[in-house]
Amino acid sequence: MKILAVETSTELCSVALLSGDDLLVEEAMAENRHSELLLPMIRRVLERADARAAGMDAFAFGQGPGSFTGIRIACGIVQGLAFGAGKPVVPIPSLLALAEQAGAARVLAALDARMGEAYLAAYERHGEDWHCVIAPSLVDASVLPPLPPGGWTGIGSGFDRHAWLREAYAGCVGERIEGELPRAGAVARLAAVHAAQGRALNAERAAPLYLRDKVALTTHERQARL
Repeated sequence: MKILAVETSTELCSVALLSGDDLLVEEAMAENRHSELLLPMIRRVLERADARAAGMDAFAFGQGPGSFTGIRIACGIVQGLAFGAGKPVVPIPSLLALAEQAGAARVLAALDARMGEAYLAAYERHGEDWHCVIAPSLVDASVLPPLPPGGWTGIGSGFDRHAWLREAYAGCVGERIEGELPRAGAVARLAAVHAAQGRALNAERAAPLYLRDKVALTTHERQARL
């Protein structure tokens, strides 16, 4: 199966082409330059594989949660490629991609959501697939879901940047992987499993995963947190 995947939910802009067991990747720290960098990166990875978009079996994207602009860019570009090629789309939650990257059986994944909050989810590996223990959620220090005890690996910028998150789950998380962001290679691998299970969508049904409807605090809210 050939899958072209993109992940732009954070400051990392990532593209991957999975063909059987072969994986080609292009990555760059983009900050706010995803729209500028993503299409050239897609062209380069296709050229490296001597492939065309029309030759893909499916397209995949990290659907968030994460940067509003980033996940909209990923969704829109993948939908355009899929419409043009007449192929399906596989949306993959960005927190699930983090879990895949952890190389562990029980993973608590968290991304910094700014404004003192984090995006959080927990997954357990079942064979090639994952069972969702905590669905992707927007959390802060006052609202944290319980986690079954023992044997969890923590990963993601949420743990890197928020002491309250590390402290809240210190009794459950035995290992922590620092400095990781969601990557297109993990999105592609997960998408291959999902597509084989019949979980691909028509392009028009693909959508970002938003967990928040505001992107900044008011002056009053900022002062209240001081």
